[in-house]
Amino acid sequence: MKLSDILSILEEMAPLGYAEDFDNVGLLVGNPNQEIDGVLVCHDALESVIDEAISKKCNLVVCFHPILFSGIKKITGKNYVERAILKAIKNDIAIYAVHTALDNHQKGVNKIFCDVLGLKHSKVLIPKENYIQKLVTYTIPENVEKLRNALFDAGAGTIGNYEDCSFSSKGIGTYMGNENSNPQIGERFEFVENEEIKIEMTFEKHLQGKILKALFKNHVYEEVAYEIYQLENKHQNIGLGRVGEFENPLSETEFLQLVKEKLQCGGIRHSAFTGKSIKKVAVLGGSGSFAIKNAIASGADAYLTADIKYHQFYEAENQLLLADIGHFESERFTKNYIVDFLKEKITNFAPNSLQCGIILSEENTNPVKYF
Repeated sequence: MKLSDILSILEEMAPLGYAEDFDNVGLLVGNPNQEIDGVLVCHDALESVIDEAISKKCNLVVCFHPILFSGIKKITGKNYVERAILKAIKNDIAIYAVHTALDNHQKGVNKIFCDVLGLKHSKVLIPKENYIQKLVTYTIPENVEKLRNALFDAGAGTIGNYEDCSFSSKGIGTYMGNENSNPQIGERFEFVENEEIKIEMTFEKHLQGKILKALFKNHVYEEVAYEIYQLENKHQNIGLGRVGEFENPLSETEFLQLVKEKLQCGGIRHSAFTGKSIKKVAVLGGSGSFAIKNAIASGADAYLTADIKYHQFYEAENQLLLADIGHFESERFTKNYIVDFLKEKITNFAPNSLQCGIILSEENTNPVKYF
């Protein structure tokens, strides 16, 4: 397979538009036209992982964390980032990162987090803002069904748990074409008044190009009148963190023991016990101290995340149990999800005499150790 074919599948799994503005996701190293011999999926694309890719004849590394996060001006091998990039380039190994594109996905990092713990009925903790756009266009009645269905097929019209959502209204459109026009109805220089249908539907921002392509391809007019608006509505299915519930409440000690076992934590730092049982739990994989107030506002009995600083534990205010379970630990099963997704989408890919061309890395890249 060409890398470009796999890129399309990866972007289906975690659309790059879902990523936070500060992030660096997508193809970091490589040429989309190169042939891929094998895919190695890991948490961090360190030099040891590149060595593993070489030994297993994989020339695409799909990582969760981007090894290239902030800008660099030189690649001399003086630190772990530069050494990994140099080795990847020397060995024609492509690197692709998903990070917050998968963090924000409704089936991504935090849904996996909830599923591992057994939390039910989870929903987004911090819905993504400024991500819903609205298309308004106008066409003749005979073109409405074809155009509307094409826009649905392109991804427009999804609202929460509903698909194929739109609104139509009747009106009168007017126009007069010049000498270079080729009007669908009427003649050049003729003032035309004609019944038209106004179609309105929302879509996710990253789909705009696809939506417009479907609009222009399926509209009957020579000049397509359309408008796109940025909406202030929050996206209820995309965003950071999740909140879910246990079927049966646990004591605080039972809860922490469950978390430690399920996520294989070397240790858990936590705030003072509140004395309340734990039923509703907020989670945010990775560094989530910024969302403590969101967790409290959600009514959660506990909040699980990582990289909490000393003074931030005070922010629990005895309203919930705040627990730092470790950055790697909170995201540890994400790479398994990526492998399963790729294997489901790519069923005929077994190059280099490998049983499967998609491999889960055996390297433990967690930099934090416990004594």
